[in-house]
Amino acid sequence: MIVRLAIASLLARALTVSMTILAIALSVALFLGVEKVRTGAKMSFADTISGTDLIVGARSGSVQLLLYSVFRIGNATNNVTWESYQEIARRSEVEWIVPISLGDSHRQFRVMGTTKAFFEHYKYRQNRDLEPAEGALMTDLFDAVIGSDVAKALGYSVGDPIVVAHGLASFTEHKDQPFRVSGILKKTGTPVDRTVIVSMEAIEAIHVDWKSGAKAPGQATPVEAIRQMDLTPKSVTAVLVGVKSPLQTFALQRGINEYPQEPLLAILPGVALQELWGIVGIAETALVAVSAMVVVTALVGMMATIFSSLNERRREMAIFRAMGARPSNILGMLVLEAMLTAAVGAVLGLCFLYLGLATAQPILDNAFGLWLPIEPPNWREIGVILAVVVAGAIVSLVPAYRAYRLSLADGMMVKS
Repeated sequence: MIVRLAIASLLARALTVSMTILAIALSVALFLGVEKVRTGAKMSFADTISGTDLIVGARSGSVQLLLYSVFRIGNATNNVTWESYQEIARRSEVEWIVPISLGDSHRQFRVMGTTKAFFEHYKYRQNRDLEPAEGALMTDLFDAVIGSDVAKALGYSVGDPIVVAHGLASFTEHKDQPFRVSGILKKTGTPVDRTVIVSMEAIEAIHVDWKSGAKAPGQATPVEAIRQMDLTPKSVTAVLVGVKSPLQTFALQRGINEYPQEPLLAILPGVALQELWGIVGIAETALVAVSAMVVVTALVGMMATIFSSLNERRREMAIFRAMGARPSNILGMLVLEAMLTAAVGAVLGLCFLYLGLATAQPILDNAFGLWLPIEPPNWREIGVILAVVVAGAIVSLVPAYRAYRLSLADGMMVKS
């Protein structure tokens, strides 16, 4: 009986109730959407590099090593000698190894020297491979593969020339050895998108005439002569390592950290990523708090709507009382109305969320490399819906209690 009366009362005030439902739906969609973006961003952040067991560099801090080797932020305190790199590569635990050389730039984008093994073993977003959108990987000494953001920002296409600058904020360029864009990688949502990738030998080639960080006066070795030289690197910035068995990871890490020839540091990428997220992820708490306040505002608005309608409904309540309804029935009906309104709004908000995800998913993936999976509602989302319904019941108790206190005489009184 009370349920039927509550539904009839809501239908009688369809316009006002619809606006309240819409406000709750939009706030719930916003809250769940922020949660989806937050978890998606965290997953994308954690999946910046996957399949790599260890990152090795000069001894510093784990976050610093991760920042310059994976995110191309900052600089290494020192390099790893080529002899140490080869020594690590010869260890029985190592399945594959990829050297990285950093230090130069191209129009504010970092230039990274590596080998073709980088394209075979660097994985992102749960073991996805790097793939060229145009062109191919390096085949010539002066070929360069660029990330999607580099190509978009600078308007490059396959075959365009690239002149690398010495250092990160240097006006000195290696104009004598220009590169050619051989390929453009597909969008990944990782720092690879903002990187110019060349071979390790190319890094050595453009520094043939350089001594102690400066170009030697009067020296200009011809490109053909450079091609005939031994361009084996003398050092690398960092090393990506894959281990044959996960059980060997910690033993190899300890062996590298205790390497006697030079001070080295081996880190687990996943652990370092969690440390870094703990630093940069503070904003997510504020974002969730703001979206939660939007939901609270919608619920408070519902309470205000119920309050404002009480004066209009005093005669209705009096008639219910005259027909034998107890004050507790009036209270229960108002609370039930609020719960139904909140429930419909929360479910509609969930529908808005998945409609928005279906629309925005390919756009966010292509534009930002942010992957938001479309999955059935999880327990957290169901919990949010239930919490909104319970909160709707709680905020309705104040106006419902006031209606509970209205007497039959007060409800039937005609005020002048």
